[in-house]
Amino acid sequence: MKKILMLLALSVPCAVFAAEWGQFDYEFENEKPWVELQAKLPAYPRQENLLPFFVSAATDNRFYIDAQSISVDNDAVVRYTLLVKSPEGAANVTFEGIRCATHEKRIYAFGRADGSWSKARFSKWEAIQYADRNRQHHMLHDDFFCPSGLIVGSPEDAVNTLKRSAHMLP
Repeated sequence: MKKILMLLALSVPCAVFAAEWGQFDYEFENEKPWVELQAKLPAYPRQENLLPFFVSAATDNRFYIDAQSISVDNDAVVRYTLLVKSPEGAANVTFEGIRCATHEKRIYAFGRADGSWSKARFSKWEAIQYADRNRQHHMLHDDFFCPSGLIVGSPEDAVNTLKRSAHMLP
């Protein structure tokens, strides 16, 4: 009888542990997949809202983020409008997103000269590549939108970080 009571006393914690482990397995295996929110195109960037940021001494291009376009959404994507100007005056405007958790970027739309947007035809998430010359996505990820790999808390946080970096411009 003593042996039976002893076995029972030992089996109860094991049963509780097994039940908890089973719940963990269920939660782990049945995590909800990431779902991206529908990106809403922002207003076309205006000169007074552009925040410059330094990318590399290896490029003569100038890089700007439209402060009014930055959003930090519930799907953990930072969305923003990027403007790249060449020394000759050519401008490239894109509406993009960065996922901090996966170190990826996505281009949603391209800006037209008339101030309208053209949705990207083959928009998909792509790994952010490090490059010597035009490494703007790498810089945006590491220095402004995903410091230490964590998403910024708000658009205001991103704007403040961009403003603080302006003193580093050549």
